[in-house]
Amino acid sequence: MKALNLKLLRDLRLMWSQAVTIALVVASGVGGFITTLSAVDSLARARDAFYAQGHFADVFVSLKRAPLSLADTLRALPGVADVQTTVEADVRVQIEGQNDPIIGHLIGVDARRPPRLNLTTLRGPHAGDAAEHPGRPRSDGTLPVWVSEAFAQARGLAPGSRLSALVNGRQRTLVVTGTALSPEYIFAGPFGIPDQRGFGVFWVDGEALAAAYDMADAFNHVAVKLAPGADLPAVRDALQRRLARYGGREAIAREDQTSHAMLDNEIKEQHVLGSVLPAIFLGVASFLLNVVVSRLVATQREQIATLKALGYPNRSIGAHYLKLVLLIVALGCLLGLGLGSALGRMLTGLYAEFFRFPRFVHVLPSWLVLLSVGTAVLTAVAGTLNAIAATVRLAPAEAMRPPAPGRYRRTLVERLGLARMNTTLRMILRQMERRPLRTALSIGGVAAAVAIVVMGSFFRDAMDRIVDMQFHVRMRADVQVWLYEPGPQRAGLELARLTGVLAVEPARQVAVTLVNGHHRERAGILGQPPDAQLLRAVDLNDRVHTVPGQGLLLTDRLATKLGLRVGDTVQVEVLEGRGRVLQLPVDAVVDEMMGLNAYMDLHTLNRLLGDDDLANAYLVQVARGQEDAFLAATRALPQVAGAFSKASMLRNMQEVSARNVRIMGAVLTAFAAVIAVGVVYNNARIALAERAWELASLRVLGFTRGEVSALLLGELGLSIAVALPLGMLLGSGLVHAVTELLKSDQFHFPVALQPRSYAWAALCVAAAGLASALVVRRRIDRLDIVAALKTRE
Repeated sequence: MKALNLKLLRDLRLMWSQAVTIALVVASGVGGFITTLSAVDSLARARDAFYAQGHFADVFVSLKRAPLSLADTLRALPGVADVQTTVEADVRVQIEGQNDPIIGHLIGVDARRPPRLNLTTLRGPHAGDAAEHPGRPRSDGTLPVWVSEAFAQARGLAPGSRLSALVNGRQRTLVVTGTALSPEYIFAGPFGIPDQRGFGVFWVDGEALAAAYDMADAFNHVAVKLAPGADLPAVRDALQRRLARYGGREAIAREDQTSHAMLDNEIKEQHVLGSVLPAIFLGVASFLLNVVVSRLVATQREQIATLKALGYPNRSIGAHYLKLVLLIVALGCLLGLGLGSALGRMLTGLYAEFFRFPRFVHVLPSWLVLLSVGTAVLTAVAGTLNAIAATVRLAPAEAMRPPAPGRYRRTLVERLGLARMNTTLRMILRQMERRPLRTALSIGGVAAAVAIVVMGSFFRDAMDRIVDMQFHVRMRADVQVWLYEPGPQRAGLELARLTGVLAVEPARQVAVTLVNGHHRERAGILGQPPDAQLLRAVDLNDRVHTVPGQGLLLTDRLATKLGLRVGDTVQVEVLEGRGRVLQLPVDAVVDEMMGLNAYMDLHTLNRLLGDDDLANAYLVQVARGQEDAFLAATRALPQVAGAFSKASMLRNMQEVSARNVRIMGAVLTAFAAVIAVGVVYNNARIALAERAWELASLRVLGFTRGEVSALLLGELGLSIAVALPLGMLLGSGLVHAVTELLKSDQFHFPVALQPRSYAWAALCVAAAGLASALVVRRRIDRLDIVAALKTRE
């Protein structure tokens, strides 16, 4: 074995603990890349495969009622490849022995015209069967149905299970004949909220559903597949013109379809997290490698000079230290690949609870392995290249001499006249001030570790904040009830008379398209009383915004997308009823957390629409313990289409969304803690290696082990003390930057850092410092004074 290789192995053996901690930091970065991007890649692969297999449509339109003969007209439109018409309806579903409210979406399947778009895939014992129809109505009036898999599993339904549904005012019994998946409902939940227990999709005989809603030879929903190269805006406009007279006001492109939008948003968010955070980890690893290599070179000046004197070329010496870096990085990459693959499978399993596919397996693509390893190697080499180049530039004669002593002067503390301090503290401050670059790098490294721990705790705090803001501050009603059609507000009086009702507030949701110049956005205007208390517009700072008297209150994202500011006027195209076009002023803007929302005074909204005081939803506050009785009573009201229980929604969110976010937050926190240990421990070990001669000299002069340790560990402690507040500020800035990158139409993560997150970050770094101090103190106690003092004059 070559002499340089022997030296390399010896160096690694002597600095094994530093090498391991740096490798763990590299593993955190590589593992972060692999975890998130492999899971997201697997998610995208499963989506694309299911879309192709299920012939997922490109445009969707809901309408009141249109004749089936219109389908041929739509199919002949330029840019249209295929058209599929269906009868669909939302109904209230009841499962015996379960009282919480359930909304079912019924989709008719025509046995005479098997579906060509949005194909269902049967699951369970019927998986792979060629069945194209759930079954004809039975002699006893029950309707065979396929049910969405997520809802069936959440509710414990199996073939043969029975449910009841209020179908156009008549109770019908549904019998489950199978579970199914559809590309249209990969993500299933009302209003973009994940609710596997409260929302189910049911495929039922099309003729029976059409008969129940007087839709014989008619349809109320159309899905369109575009031809290759079709002009999407032109096709949408043509569809809207043809369907306007039948109540079809808005053609929704795939990008705005609820399931696809939620899935696409998740992929974009995870791409951000999977790129930004691991890049920070690798940046910290690069910093550590730079510090380690540069200071290792400083302690091996004589060895480098000897190697050069013996004839070793600069290339060989540079390659020697580069091998040291690459071996540490290689260990980190191996650990990161294994860890990332395991965590990627875990994250894929979490995704499988949200998004349903016929086949969803974790795939680790080769390009991602090459990208992760290549990024780690390039980052490490870039971070250490300057230090390695400095080694090969040293002339042998110069390297043989100890480094020239610095030009010292009185410290800032001494110049300020603060002379009343003990000798140890004075020596620590002198050491830190006289080497400002090294001190700054040490403090910066620890501050980065603090910031990353703060970032790791952010998602847990954000989820707690979301739950509190949405379910306690904004939504103060216990139940939200909505009607089939807008009706007189006396329906609120009927609700107020039911058992346990404490307060009732009316509301009206109106689907609109907001237009400002060339900007168009589909949204919904929520009409509310001016003194609404049960559902409020609340900004990210918990400020409650009341609805204006005449104009609109818009969320900031909606206003930005439309290019609107307070005082501007926006054109409002109403997508229901008589389809009016209104010109409304923007009176206020609120930075809300979820969605593209618009609020307006209920009385003004009804007046502008030419209606009396109508409402299609009611917010209800119920006495404690009376919610089940109230929900049971609403089932007897024929005008009530459905109800949402806040307690059920909160439970569902806690079971799936909040749990998954906290799991990922815990993983990030673990990565961050590893980085904190790596930064603090390496700073302590390198400081000991650099100052071994000084510490040995002090021991000879009569300083005790404790006094000598205090000099080194005091510097470490003071660096940590300065780095903690800086790191907390840096962490807050990092959180703000990441939340801006994650901001989307559907959601805006609140910047919600609790004091416990800062305390946890401080505790992690302090614990890393304490552990490092114990290791360093042990090494100081074992310091070989004679060996440390053997240096050239």
